[in-house]
Amino acid sequence: MTAADTLPAEVKAGADCTTMLEVRAGVDALDRALVALLAQRFAYMDAAARIKPSRDAVRDEARKAQVIANASVAAAAAGLPDGLAETLWESLVEASIAYELTRWDAGRA
Repeated sequence: MTAADTLPAEVKAGADCTTMLEVRAGVDALDRALVALLAQRFAYMDAAARIKPSRDAVRDEARKAQVIANASVAAAAAGLPDGLAETLWESLVEASIAYELTRWDAGRA
């Protein structure tokens, strides 16, 4: 799947844009798609919070490192700037852990 596959038909791929209006429409469409994907990702955090047997199991540093490494490899293969995935996924994983802790606590209240 490429970025162009996630865009509505009326939105041009970045390489085909000739105006800033077209660029902004593409960025806005991708941002909406990213938010939808994040919602799906956080649904898995809900499941993890439900499944994990203890609060201590929520933070798994080995898994965190694996997730960030996987994103780094995928980002490199996609030609993204060095360090971008690591920076973004560090924040994403920490936000996911914080969310999962909240959901874990709520499920045991």
